Amino acid sequence: MKRIEISTVNVNGLRAAAKKDPGFVGWLAGTDADVVCVQESRALAEQLPGAVLAPEGWYVQLCPAAVKGRAGVAVYSRREPDAVRVGFGVSEFADSGRYVEVDLGSVTVASLYLPSGEVGTPRQEEKERFMEAFLPYLVETSAEVRARGRELVVCGDWNIAHNEADLKNWRGNRKNSGFLPEERAWLGRVLEQAGLVDVVRGLYPDQVGPYSWWSYRGRAFDNDAGWRIDYQMATAGLARGAVSARVERAAEHGLRWSDHAPVTVRYEWEG
Repeated sequence: MKRIEISTVNVNGLRAAAKKDPGFVGWLAGTDADVVCVQESRALAEQLPGAVLAPEGWYVQLCPAAVKGRAGVAVYSRREPDAVRVGFGVSEFADSGRYVEVDLGSVTVASLYLPSGEVGTPRQEEKERFMEAFLPYLVETSAEVRARGRELVVCGDWNIAHNEADLKNWRGNRKNSGFLPEERAWLGRVLEQAGLVDVVRGLYPDQVGPYSWWSYRGRAFDNDAGWRIDYQMATAGLARGAVSARVERAAEHGLRWSDHAPVTVRYEWEG
């Protein structure tokens, strides 16, 4: 029986998250996860303290964006990866700090930070270009992984709420980036064409949420007026082995070290 526990979290800036108490460093020291996928690190290696860049017991793959202070992804793993690949073969996004994948035994784990977008702006156009380029890569990679008898899980901030159950105020967001009909349809194609499974939704098909992001504005966190945009999308063999999933929501607003919360899944499967 194989076992792996994977967490994914948008840290909203590694430097800021590390300075908070409790913060990312304390959370990392206390987690039971074997792999942690990080998004929106917004930092170069030389800007990070040792407790973040080289924490004891972890191998760290830090992939910053070429533009300082933007995006950035990382993977923390307790075992050294067999291979590391940055980007997905499209030149526009090669150094954008939005995708990295690592091979860990029979599982490929990826950290994704999909652009957030804003309707009617170049940011939304960038998001649409990314989506158009990324889907074929997912389809091809998923097929290749499965053909080799391996598994794939793409973790991260997908910046799209797929269904009405995935955000509190869905009626008021139907014309906003993150819940546009075409974005939701695209996410459906990811699942169908790439043969991936939304693991948390698979475990909790009838639950509203669980949300993983809450705006810092107003009382969104206190009222649990959030969005579920942080996913673990896995090939079917791995998804069937998901035995538990949880959103590690802070006990209160003052204990938050990001506007997102870690989404953690434990997998057990034959292989």
